[in-house]
Amino acid sequence: MNTQSFSQRLTEDEPLVLAGGYLFEVERRGYITAGEFVPKVALEHPEVLEQVTRDFLRAGSDIALAFTYNGHREKMRIIGEEHLLEPLNREAMRIAVRVAAEEREELGRDIFVAGNISNSNIFDPDDPATADQVRAMYREMVTWAKEEGADLILAETMYFYEEARIALEEIKAVGLPAIVNVAVFATGELRDGVTPGEAAKRLADQGADVVGTNCFQGPQTIRPIVKDIVDAVGNHNVCAMPGTFRTTDEHTTFFNLPDAGNTATLPHERTFPDALEAQNSNRYETAEFGAYAHSLGVKVIGLCCGGSVIHHRELSQRVGKESYLAKYSPDMSKHFMFGNDSSLPEVATSFGELA
Repeated sequence: MNTQSFSQRLTEDEPLVLAGGYLFEVERRGYITAGEFVPKVALEHPEVLEQVTRDFLRAGSDIALAFTYNGHREKMRIIGEEHLLEPLNREAMRIAVRVAAEEREELGRDIFVAGNISNSNIFDPDDPATADQVRAMYREMVTWAKEEGADLILAETMYFYEEARIALEEIKAVGLPAIVNVAVFATGELRDGVTPGEAAKRLADQGADVVGTNCFQGPQTIRPIVKDIVDAVGNHNVCAMPGTFRTTDEHTTFFNLPDAGNTATLPHERTFPDALEAQNSNRYETAEFGAYAHSLGVKVIGLCCGGSVIHHRELSQRVGKESYLAKYSPDMSKHFMFGNDSSLPEVATSFGELA
């Protein structure tokens, strides 16, 4: 068991690391269909999801996130498998709970388990009926998460303020702490015209334990959004989780990110979501974002789509959190050609500049 509750942990000065990005990480390993992006891996290959969860915790994450992003009724309806909705949600939670318990004992530190709800893709501010549908979707998911032992719920990638508000109400209804993250398209505001800072302020006032932003922007272009949120909410707990792609001032999100170096004929017009490999940030770029967020006083720091184990490991170290996997951090002193260890033969090290 943990030594304290998640709410108690939030009162400490040290930030929490939250490893996200399960969707892209599982797809990168070949066990999810890009585009469809339904997390059936929990049922079809639980061993894969267990390993991803374990790796993220060993990289420094304080939270085991149940992989139910897109695991809601609307997504399951689209693929004709609504009958798998509850089994998928419960199994994903059980995997997170089980791995958290094992790694908690192995690593000797607190690890919290988060249920997960996400953008519904059906909310329409001009159609009140969709709000009721979204509420029902979230209600069943947070109920299952609580029954399976969640310590908190992460509501993420909410690109309508009203949808985020519904998510928060349903999380509060089951009595669990809430992290509520909005996601911002290239317009710079949520789709119902609310700025990120204003949305975060409203959600904080309505009882969200942590408010913030995730995904869409990379570690550079998300910074003004994070700063806007921090300024808007004052001393309230903030979460910041960028995607890890090299978005720019011209292309602030990864949805329409070009790749001038691409030589292949792509199956569709854009690199998103299955041709972004060359656009991924390196581990040091994402770690520098972590340091930036930490300097602003952000409480929960992590990475979203594109973030891998090495990204999270480097970020954890940069915010002062030593991880189990830190022992495998790069050590170029032993490299056969670029190292400086005295035992390395000169015939190899002298060739480095010509390699």
